[in-house]
Amino acid sequence: MGKLVDLFFTFARIGGLTFGGGYAMLPMIQREVVEKRGWATENEVMDYYAIGQCTPGIIAVNTATFIGQKTAGIAGGIAATVGVAFPSLIIICLIAAFIQNFSDLAVVQNAFAGIRICVCVLIFNTVIKLWKKAVVDLPTVIIFLLVLLGAVFTSLSPIVFVVFAGVAGVLLKNKEVQKS
Repeated sequence: MGKLVDLFFTFARIGGLTFGGGYAMLPMIQREVVEKRGWATENEVMDYYAIGQCTPGIIAVNTATFIGQKTAGIAGGIAATVGVAFPSLIIICLIAAFIQNFSDLAVVQNAFAGIRICVCVLIFNTVIKLWKKAVVDLPTVIIFLLVLLGAVFTSLSPIVFVVFAGVAGVLLKNKEVQKS
């Protein structure tokens, strides 16, 4: 029971203290789950991010579910999921009740402009960390560049890129194994 409470409050803190959506939560999830608590390895969290991006829903909620399930089974997945979503639910209800009264104020608009900048930096930091672990050799650079070009210059679904990258990873890594 203590592990479930710990999962709930850890992810509730992440959900309550991170602004900017799922991607902005990723650095805090990595810090809490890998560095502080040891619930998952860096590679496992990267895999959870990848799977969380491919599945319906918010990446941080999906990642919390995976980590909770790994840590304490199905009940852990539920505790982590409810924990990460609960603060947002409360905050969104409060904001929705009052936003119309304050949205025209310059101070509110300026605060949101500053928060958006901060979120961009947090997301960029996550991208750099993921880059360092994922793009490690020529085949991964090629996959990265192809997916980047496809994402920038086409309107294909992200699922197409995920499937392409998965197939390319299997083919290129199998080719490497055959060479050795």
